[in-house]
Amino acid sequence: MSIEIKIPPLPESVADATIVTWHKQPGESVAQDENLVDIETDKVVLEVPSPQAGVLKRISEDAGATVVAGQVIGVLDEGAAANEAPPAEDTPAAKAAPSMSPAVRKLVEENDLDPASIPPSGKNGRLLKEDVLDYLKQAKATDAPAPASAPPKSETVKPAARPAATAGERSEKRVTMTRLRKRVAERLIEAQQTAAMLTTFNEVNMAPVMALRKQYKEHFEKQHGVRLGFMSFFLKASAEALRRFPEVNASIDGDDIVYHGYFDIGVAVSSPRGLVVPILRDADQLSFAEIEKGIADFGQRAKEGKLEMEELTGGTFTISNGGVFGSLLSTPILNPPQSGILGMHKIEERPVVENGEIVIRPMMYLALSYDHRLIDGSSAVRFLVTIKEMLEDPARMLLEV
Repeated sequence: MSIEIKIPPLPESVADATIVTWHKQPGESVAQDENLVDIETDKVVLEVPSPQAGVLKRISEDAGATVVAGQVIGVLDEGAAANEAPPAEDTPAAKAAPSMSPAVRKLVEENDLDPASIPPSGKNGRLLKEDVLDYLKQAKATDAPAPASAPPKSETVKPAARPAATAGERSEKRVTMTRLRKRVAERLIEAQQTAAMLTTFNEVNMAPVMALRKQYKEHFEKQHGVRLGFMSFFLKASAEALRRFPEVNASIDGDDIVYHGYFDIGVAVSSPRGLVVPILRDADQLSFAEIEKGIADFGQRAKEGKLEMEELTGGTFTISNGGVFGSLLSTPILNPPQSGILGMHKIEERPVVENGEIVIRPMMYLALSYDHRLIDGSSAVRFLVTIKEMLEDPARMLLEV
């Protein structure tokens, strides 16, 4: 019996999707729930599993095609056997390729590798990015040429002639912009065209947080199974500052101001497809350990392309950490319809004046970009000062003072 392969339902905010990769070709067998094809929306890559076991009969829409929910993209023959010759008795059967995320599959294809030859270390035999990188590292070490023997002292070694560049060679490469990159571009332009965006700056002495982290990081990791980072301190401080300044946690909807009675904070993380912002719901109610676990989980699944659509939707405030890339100062752009975004930066030892004396302290510049239509400058400055005060005296976050 033939079964139609359809695009699954898409979220209300997503009108269509793009087919990225077919993992089976017509005539190949497929198991039930095995991933048939990857489709890309504005935010995430989704996998379309096979509804039944059988053989892929026909592909109706190739990679690169734009599709909508419910659209038929292929046909499956349920229960049919693949039209393949069995291996000879003296020839070992081909090893099945392990399951992998879209990001890992892209890495494999870019390096022209056979995934079946790479030992997987993930759960249920899943191939991880680290497995591919280790395989490439070992292959590079194996293929490295042996060092040449030293020439006799009487001989003079001339440097190898540098190959001449081809005259007039000015290479270019043109690639189609991904849906995620298109959507990011649209939202950034939207933010600059629709909001009265302004940025205020301050700096924070990170010594108290660093000392607290150093004192408890081993016990924290042993107790909770996750490292104690800086982001949990910033989320806690931001949640309290948002509670004190509700206009920063609000958004504009037409002629109305929507004050959100909850604190869903987005944390910008890097992925192979670009920057994504998964949301920590009710961040004010989360413990330090729950925040760190949530961020670590988001980071890992962003690399594997496994973030869910609902995890990237909504949010009342965003935190972006350019410091992990070495940024000393920047002006983050709003994530509409949010009215505020906090930018963290690189921690750098600088001379500062304390009690009339010049001392060296680990300092970080903070930036708050905000929509001036809704947030007055005084509120923005006091909001950022509140975060500064809590980080320089972490006990305030526990006492809420």
